[in-house]
Amino acid sequence: MLFIHSVLLGIVEGLTEFLPISSTAHLDIVRTFLGLEATDFMKSFEIIIQLGAILAVVVLYWKKVFKSWLYVRNIVIAFIPTGVIGFILYKIVKHFLLGNNKIEIIALLVGGLIILYFEYKQKKNPPLVGSEKVEDLSVRQLLTLGVVQAIAVIPGVSRSGAVIVGGRIMKIPASVITEFSFVLAIPTMLAATAYDIYKSGVNITSGEWGSIALGFLVSFVVALLVVKWLINYVKTHSFSIFGWYRVIVGILLLVLFFV
Repeated sequence: MLFIHSVLLGIVEGLTEFLPISSTAHLDIVRTFLGLEATDFMKSFEIIIQLGAILAVVVLYWKKVFKSWLYVRNIVIAFIPTGVIGFILYKIVKHFLLGNNKIEIIALLVGGLIILYFEYKQKKNPPLVGSEKVEDLSVRQLLTLGVVQAIAVIPGVSRSGAVIVGGRIMKIPASVITEFSFVLAIPTMLAATAYDIYKSGVNITSGEWGSIALGFLVSFVVALLVVKWLINYVKTHSFSIFGWYRVIVGILLLVLFFV
């Protein structure tokens, strides 16, 4: 793995982690175009550098998160279903789903259609009203969001996209559910990274750790900019642009890969 590969993949991760377009699918597709094989190291690389992007959320939101015990409690409650499901499915995800371009492309396309459908439904209905703060979310909503986020173990679904769509269905305002999708990623990716290092860290060489560190740093810097932009964007725009993006990219990739 070359220096430039780590930088490019770090940029892709930072740009896509918090957008509802699936960072995992984009990392795998870019990796394929770069001619890098889906080895166990590459899969670990993709999992671990996501934590770099998540640290951007820690930097931007730590005061808001830790000023309220209720805020922290809500993150923990929502993480429980995700953590349990992710632990159970870890081997299946890493060995059979990650690196599977066909699954990722189909998930991109279907996910885009789902986003467009719910944005269309929202336009036909009165504006959504509901919890005005993360602290206002009920236990039922939190557990539901945790289960919904777990669907994103399927590469291409998008962790943030699943949480945002699930929240919108429950009438949670766009700015609130977008913020929650950011902070819920903190324990999710910490657990995923720690468990992957525990399972495969001894097989990673010092040179490979250097590649991971570079991708980690780049994804952190890029994600800082993306998070700030997205939280302002959703205050005045719908998520339709991301739905259309997924559909268009999904169709183009279907043609490139399978036709």
